[in-house]
Amino acid sequence: MNVFLILLILAVPIAAYGWYKFFRDLPQPDWITGDPEANFLYGSIGGESEGGMPYWIVVVLPRIFDDLMPGPGGYAAFGLPWAEGAEFPAGFSRKTIGFERVGFNCALCHATQYRTAPEKTPVIVAAGGSHTADIQGMLDFFTRAANDPRFNADTILTQIDASYPLSWIDRQLYKFLYIPITRKRLQEQGRDFAWADDLPRWGPGRDAPMNLTKFNFLGMEVDGSVDNTDFPSLWNLQTRVQPGRTWPEHDHSLTADWSTLDIDPARLMLMNLDGATTSFRSVVIDSALGLQAKNTPFFRRRVQELEDWLMTLPAPKYPLPIDRERATAGQAVFEQHCAACHASGRDNRLGTVIPLAEIGTDPERANAWSREAADLANRLVQERFRLTRTPMGQPDEPGYVALQLDGVWLRAPYLHNGSVPTLRAMLEPEEGRPRTFYRGYDVIDRWNVGFVSRRCVGDEEELPTESASPQWGCMPGHEGWLYDTAERGNSNSGHLYGTTLQDELKDALVEYLKTL
Repeated sequence: MNVFLILLILAVPIAAYGWYKFFRDLPQPDWITGDPEANFLYGSIGGESEGGMPYWIVVVLPRIFDDLMPGPGGYAAFGLPWAEGAEFPAGFSRKTIGFERVGFNCALCHATQYRTAPEKTPVIVAAGGSHTADIQGMLDFFTRAANDPRFNADTILTQIDASYPLSWIDRQLYKFLYIPITRKRLQEQGRDFAWADDLPRWGPGRDAPMNLTKFNFLGMEVDGSVDNTDFPSLWNLQTRVQPGRTWPEHDHSLTADWSTLDIDPARLMLMNLDGATTSFRSVVIDSALGLQAKNTPFFRRRVQELEDWLMTLPAPKYPLPIDRERATAGQAVFEQHCAACHASGRDNRLGTVIPLAEIGTDPERANAWSREAADLANRLVQERFRLTRTPMGQPDEPGYVALQLDGVWLRAPYLHNGSVPTLRAMLEPEEGRPRTFYRGYDVIDRWNVGFVSRRCVGDEEELPTESASPQWGCMPGHEGWLYDTAERGNSNSGHLYGTTLQDELKDALVEYLKTL
């Protein structure tokens, strides 16, 4: 038998085994893929092969580096919603591509939770803005762990052994490939995110979406801009898609040119909080690429599935009793003072960009984006990833998009930067809004609508809120993250609509907003 034939005979099973151990792509179980909600919370968006970590490393890191965690509870310590009985928090997707890996999906930033009282079990809601999730804290944890000498094969395998006996070959793969490669990648990730260390912290419920796009996705030079922004809720997106008021879906230009449209820019419904994205499909594609998804048939199918589901997903109903008589009175107040921008299903300003000069809110987020960045993103998506979508751009006049208010009780804190803790505080003039408060707690403030935002010290609050409205309840002293409106990008100024109303009308309006 000649040498070539021998080598060929040997190569075939070796190649087959290599494919099996590194590239074999297995579907997730039916309980995930067969249920749109479970698929949103735990399903793959196609990022595991590039951005996923080996399963057992993800499992044991919080045990090894518990001293680097902000508290007990594993990844739940970062405020990630974690259902009882679930293996991982929402936003973690477990999938086999050769070996078991854990990636991240949309729910990492867009699954929320609430409690009606401190003793209650949290209710997890898919597609809500993750007001408790400290994503920057989790990224910091991964970086610190990777730079710690304990991140080595002996330590990690000892922890894995305590949970599961790896086969001899898998043990060698973890020892010589998975662990050192994961450590290197996490260290590189830490360097990639180092720009955020010199800027105000994101805190729970926020990230820096445009800076992440500019510096991490596009590789642009760090410019010192601050764009810390609350994670938005994604319910019922069809509300922001009205015929004749959206970007042409077949326009895949490399530059978003408002002058070519047959639509009055003042009536154009846009996505992203500053109107930089021209369709929801573009939002889904770009966000998934940021999580290292690849352009595959699976990815394109998942984008369509997500878009279809989120277009009609209803917002959750307010879970506590509502004073219907007061709410009826509040509806008239809403029609007079709020409906022109926020009522759904009308030819109004919903979904349009309200200029900064009019809205008066913190300008940092709106000013962090540029047409240069938008055009570069359009080229990258088309040329590198071979994907088509409507273009990103920048409105001629910077501002913020007027959002629908369905489920507004679960969208707290309020304004684009999460600088106002409750709806009742939103109706106060700037001097009556809290200058500091704690965010990241998930118990509903029944009086003011939002979440409890002060800490308990005996029977007194730890910090004066300077708010005109008393708050329902308080949180334990170890809970919450201090939000300071004096910090750059954190201003609670602007959006002064309804601030001159009489108190009884404000209370009636808040009661009505619970019904949306």
